[in-house]
Amino acid sequence: MEKLFTGELYEKTDFRTAPLPVAEYEDCTFRNCDLSGADLSGILFIDCVFTSVNLSLARMVGTSLRDVVFKDCKMLGLHFGDCNAFGLSVSFDSCTLNHSSFFGVKLKKTVFNATQLQEVDFTDCDLTGSVFSRCDLKDAHFERTILEKADLRSSFHYSIDPDGNRIKKARFSLSSVAGLLNRYDIDIDHKS
Repeated sequence: MEKLFTGELYEKTDFRTAPLPVAEYEDCTFRNCDLSGADLSGILFIDCVFTSVNLSLARMVGTSLRDVVFKDCKMLGLHFGDCNAFGLSVSFDSCTLNHSSFFGVKLKKTVFNATQLQEVDFTDCDLTGSVFSRCDLKDAHFERTILEKADLRSSFHYSIDPDGNRIKKARFSLSSVAGLLNRYDIDIDHKS
């Protein structure tokens, strides 16, 4: 990789018409940009912040995300399993990640704050010690997922099979614990 961009601010840029060059971006800020459908393959992002950026359906084959923060971003249909696994470290604050996939990804101690994760695939994902704070996990798929020591106390709409996932020491709220019993097809009276 030849090009290195450090400390740059990219604001209100439409990268659909002028693609982001394959390079290393360190300590850069992307604000109010459109990267929807963009090919981000092979790009290295280190200590970057994306705020109010549309990344929906972006292609991320071999993309490196190291200590990258996403705030208020629209990120529909992304395949994080295509990213470079080396050093993968991200956090999400008030993002929409619906229909995305984290299949087979290691995301230990990842923070998902006030984020929509509807119909997201977490199959074979390692989420050890991760925090899901006020997240909507409606129809999210957990299978062979490691959720040990994860915190889901303030999240909702999840359905997690305790027999098909590792949930030792995970934290759940009493009001949402019914999401652990869905596979048994039982009726739970929420009024008692």
